Amino acid sequence: MPHTETPGTEAAPATRLRWWTELPLIVLVYACYSAGRLVVRGDVSDAVDHGLAILRIEKALYLNAEHPLNRLFTREPWIGIPADFWYASLHYLVTPAVLIWLFRSHAVRYRAARTWLMTSTFIGLIGFTLLPTCPPRLLDASYGFVDTMAHYSSYGWWGGEASAPRGLGGMTNQYAAMPSLHVGWALWCGVILWRYGRTRLTKTAAVVYPLVTTIVVMGTANHYFLDAAAGAAVMGAGLLLAPFVTRGADRLKARFLPGATPVPADSEGAPSPIVSAGCQTSPGERFPRQRYPESRYGSGSEPGASPSDAGEGAAAPAR
Repeated sequence: MPHTETPGTEAAPATRLRWWTELPLIVLVYACYSAGRLVVRGDVSDAVDHGLAILRIEKALYLNAEHPLNRLFTREPWIGIPADFWYASLHYLVTPAVLIWLFRSHAVRYRAARTWLMTSTFIGLIGFTLLPTCPPRLLDASYGFVDTMAHYSSYGWWGGEASAPRGLGGMTNQYAAMPSLHVGWALWCGVILWRYGRTRLTKTAAVVYPLVTTIVVMGTANHYFLDAAAGAAVMGAGLLLAPFVTRGADRLKARFLPGATPVPADSEGAPSPIVSAGCQTSPGERFPRQRYPESRYGSGSEPGASPSDAGEGAAAPAR
């Protein structure tokens, strides 16, 4: 009988995703992210000017969430200290954890989500390059901001210069505030958890994590509200560009790895078994005990059948 394709077995890349190929790629992107923060430090005076310009824009728009949050975090250690730990650690823990979860549980969705994240990260690096921005915590004290990470530095591993381990603050670019990839990556995690999570817990985490992260980055005086908004915008741009990046990667792969051809997604990377094992039938040849519709050939007869095939009581054909 003719073979019909089972729904859901659409074509997929022959080269399956493996952790030992994905991990170096993620490490490479993070290395570029870190190197970009280090190399593109920008001029301090320009960074301060950009930070003050953001404050003026927010004042014109009647936006001032940073000051009340920062005063609250500074006045209440039970809020400020956990917020500092949140800012210094979850950025580097939750995002890889969501990637691993997606890779293991929803592998068919992983590549698109990973490409979205990486494309957005590179857009963020461009923002750090073109617009070095002084975060609120590094502005003059007259602007009313307190660096909570320096204020509570005795409780964590970070020092007074950045969220990096104590003594290594000088190795980071402290003027990479615009856009906020803390918020951008948290938003990515929220979308992935909301879309592919199946439990109420994952749905709740999908909403709480990016929302709390946005509050934390402002309350700790590490970012302005517009930094957070820019982080969300960067993720939106990355989402729009990700399909083009994927198609470009596929073209490069087809050019340099011509053997990577599409195969059915349910074949697990192996060719489908040949049921006939190489046997073929000639036209008109029937399989043993194969029956044909009576309406076409008449009762008890088949195409090319001999009298013995038609049955013991069948009349022989006239000659």
